[in-house]
Amino acid sequence: MASDPNAPESASPTASPAAAARAAAQPSAAAAAQAAAPAQPAARSTIPAAWAPDDPAFEARVLRAFFRDARLASIPARERKKLVVYRHLVDQVFADPGEVVHERDVNMRLALWHPDVATIRRALADLGFVRRDGMAYRRAVPLRTSDRESR
Repeated sequence: MASDPNAPESASPTASPAAAARAAAQPSAAAAAQAAAPAQPAARSTIPAAWAPDDPAFEARVLRAFFRDARLASIPARERKKLVVYRHLVDQVFADPGEVVHERDVNMRLALWHPDVATIRRALADLGFVRRDGMAYRRAVPLRTSDRESR
């Protein structure tokens, strides 16, 4: 009786146990294709982890330490303090969640707070606090509860 050349090795009555184990260990074509497919990108509506509020007392201390006369005196070196400052600036510069702001206007608004507008603008985009579409910026994070209460 002739054996079918398309039949799997394990189906052959003369296949060795090692060959059968190799055939069983290999993933199916569908499983291999699924594993090779790139992971789906995260939804754009997700809130970045950096947006999570910190201890209110810590945030108040940081804001008192780094803001003088309603201006950012310096950008903090420590990441945790930077996040506090950047969250505050997003709330001030992008107060309206639906507003689309041209890059020139973003620069003018940030210049009211600190002269290094490019560093702050890039950090806000890199952290996911704002979305950039060409030369337009839009707030990407929800208003914080303290902002909602004050409106």
